[in-house]
Amino acid sequence: MRFLLLPGLLLAALLPACRSPAPETPADDTGGLPDMRTIPNEEHPVEAISPDVRQLIADLLYSGLQALDEDRLLMPEHDNAYDFFREALQFEPDNEIALEGMRGIVERYLELALDSANRGNFAGADRMLGRAEIIDAAHPGIAEARRAIAAERNSGDLFYPLDEQVLRGRGDTIRAMLAEIAAEARDRDAFFLITAPDDELARWIYSVMRESVPGYRLRGNIEISGVTLIRLRLPDS
Repeated sequence: MRFLLLPGLLLAALLPACRSPAPETPADDTGGLPDMRTIPNEEHPVEAISPDVRQLIADLLYSGLQALDEDRLLMPEHDNAYDFFREALQFEPDNEIALEGMRGIVERYLELALDSANRGNFAGADRMLGRAEIIDAAHPGIAEARRAIAAERNSGDLFYPLDEQVLRGRGDTIRAMLAEIAAEARDRDAFFLITAPDDELARWIYSVMRESVPGYRLRGNIEISGVTLIRLRLPDS
């Protein structure tokens, strides 16, 4: 669960922002993007804001926070967090909620980039990192995320994406595959990480792997995630 770090009273008046566990890809990850754009930085004289415009800004902020919470970050067009916050900033360039919302978009893309790298999906990690740069290339978290992704890419770890529905069938083919992964972990003295949608499925995966290598103590951990995967962390050479 993640919360935007916005002023308490203003945020309470707009949206009780609460996000569900991270999906495999954001809602806007549809392959195409609008034109490249950055956070507005225009310098215009500040004019008095009428009550009607103030209400419009409040509506835009509310919609922006909803879109951010639902991972509609840059897409779909005209119904995404970036566009709502950007329009609010056009009316009020120093609006703290909108500026914090823009930072929230960048930080969410960085989260998704690191999550993709942890699953061995480096193309996805690069794509999410690129989208963070679209919003704010100067964000200090981008360089750190880039280094972390490079370290994951060069780790030499082995990744085994698994089909959740096939796993739930618990047939002979998937059992044989898990046995092969367990043997690989044993032969390489690797530390395993199992990620699965629920604890019951993750523990079944582990039980099959353990039974496949009698006499050897598998070392590893289990995490609950929307992605089903086994990662073998290889010892340093």
